[in-house]
Amino acid sequence: MRNSWFSIASVGVVTISLLILGCSLLLVLNAGEITANLESDIEISVFLKDDIDLAEISKMQREIRAMQGVAQVEYVPKEKALLEMKERLNDNDDLLVGLEDNNPLPDAFRVKAIQAEQVAPLAVTLERMDLTEKVRYGQGVVENLMALSRWLRVAGIVLMALLSAAAIFLIATTIRLSVFARRKEIGIMKFLGATNWFVRMPFLLEGMFLGLVGSVVAVLVIYFGYSTLVANVGETIPFMRMVDDPRLLRFIVEGLLLLGLLIGLIGSAISLRKFLEV
Repeated sequence: MRNSWFSIASVGVVTISLLILGCSLLLVLNAGEITANLESDIEISVFLKDDIDLAEISKMQREIRAMQGVAQVEYVPKEKALLEMKERLNDNDDLLVGLEDNNPLPDAFRVKAIQAEQVAPLAVTLERMDLTEKVRYGQGVVENLMALSRWLRVAGIVLMALLSAAAIFLIATTIRLSVFARRKEIGIMKFLGATNWFVRMPFLLEGMFLGLVGSVVAVLVIYFGYSTLVANVGETIPFMRMVDDPRLLRFIVEGLLLLGLLIGLIGSAISLRKFLEV
């Protein structure tokens, strides 16, 4: 009876461990997706000095385009910048009345980096150029964004390691109790000439079965729960795109099932190595 309770507890720990692990993995993936979308929107605004002729502007644009890490460069004359500001203000564009003849906005370049990590170094380089008046790229926001992304990845790995260790420990305990309860049976089998692997195999299969059952339960909860979440988010927050690639989700499901088997196998192997004298 006691061993049955340990088996149920082992399945429960594997289920909870893989459930939290799967949710953490999906959280990290979605955080990465959101971060990637935000990164793609990060622009470096390079405001130019007044009274620069088009030849100098073209030369500077070529120089920026040739810089390492630059993905895109767009020249935005002050007239275009004013029109864009009017469009953003929409019904309040009367605030800009009279600025057409005395446009205070500077000419500028909009620069996009290949990777978010390159934004800050690029901004420093662009600010040192002779024709640059000022550079803006959302200082602080980019750094915080990258720090959050790194923290989520590290937290996910640490959580995965701790939960896997807990599941392995409990399964090892369950198998150890099974070995102890069947010690007379094992002795008889050895006396009749059973090999070590013949004795070990039932316990290894038991551990793998416990791990598999726990992983199946976790996968079912994650699959149906996440599918419902994606559908609800798509309806209520359409601009927030969550990870819904079927191939990626199938890979996660298969990975969790395999991990459950491995946790059960490792737990059994540890228990047998330490406590089974064959």
